[in-house]
Amino acid sequence: MIVPVSLGSRSYDITIGNNVLKNAGAVLEKFQPISSAVILTDSNVRHHGHADPVADSIAQAGIPIQKLSFDPGEQVKSSAGMHELWESLFDCGTDRRAVLVTVGGGVIGDFGGFAAATYARGIRFLQVPTTLLAQVDSSVGGKVGINLATGKNMVGAFHQPLGVLIDTTTLQTLPEEQYLSGLGEVIKYGVALDADLFHFIEGNVEKIKRRDSAVMQKIVADCCRIKAQIVAEDERETKGQRILLNFGHTFAHVFEVMSDYTIPHGLAVAMGCICAARLAVRMGFVEYMFTIRLIGLYGKLGLETEYPTEFELKRMVEVIQHDKKSEFGKLRFVVPTGLGQCQVIEGLDPHHVF
Repeated sequence: MIVPVSLGSRSYDITIGNNVLKNAGAVLEKFQPISSAVILTDSNVRHHGHADPVADSIAQAGIPIQKLSFDPGEQVKSSAGMHELWESLFDCGTDRRAVLVTVGGGVIGDFGGFAAATYARGIRFLQVPTTLLAQVDSSVGGKVGINLATGKNMVGAFHQPLGVLIDTTTLQTLPEEQYLSGLGEVIKYGVALDADLFHFIEGNVEKIKRRDSAVMQKIVADCCRIKAQIVAEDERETKGQRILLNFGHTFAHVFEVMSDYTIPHGLAVAMGCICAARLAVRMGFVEYMFTIRLIGLYGKLGLETEYPTEFELKRMVEVIQHDKKSEFGKLRFVVPTGLGQCQVIEGLDPHHVF
């Protein structure tokens, strides 16, 4: 199935299906001339062989390829890691007619996408996300970047890909923790933006836990459609719609920083969504049972919703005050106002949000 992202001259398609990694060459052929393709992945993805059909199909399209592999994990999304990637691209002879192909999870997509946005003042890239979290979130919309020690994705750019190629069979190779991390983002869409999606998740818990192919393709497609529509309306997060995708994220980024990025992003989002829901209860936007229902769904799927008790409130307040979504020194939070509905609030005292 195809989900279009409508952005004028920067429009592209999200292709979703089984065994579609072999279509990478056909996708790139539409964007000739291409001098070469550099395939960027990590050692985990390389172990499962997901980059091989991508490389083979691109080579069969007559495009010279080179492969780069980095260690997995958020630690690579740093200024040091980016410098190494820039140097590697230079050593590969990468020029402005080249395409960077990111095959992996959100880290590889963000990391490679930022390299594409900045190397040689910008080269083209293709997103091939292999984790659930990347498929439903980070691969779509053109946000790319790296972390600072004090803040997640604090250095970045908007750089739209040529396309997004999503093969849901890759979900079968995901470790359980990474799969659950992706579900943290999936539920976010349902709670904040689409009640029908939330109901579908509630009604298909066992199939989701089994990673049922048909169910997961529908979920991935629904999430991509929601995000594509919002991105089309507010590409650079200047009109107010795109920030709604950050439901739970203001809290989540605190938990990631506090844990030195050992808490996976989607699991931090699950914790953050509960914090945002509790904040909404205190402000009178939703009833207490709203939060109980949300915690119940997370629990049925096996996600933890409470952040570690050893996190110090003082330090959490310090971290949240540097959130990149702040404007004019005011923190902004996305809170639910009903199932599938949310709004932005600002000006809250950071000492009173946890």
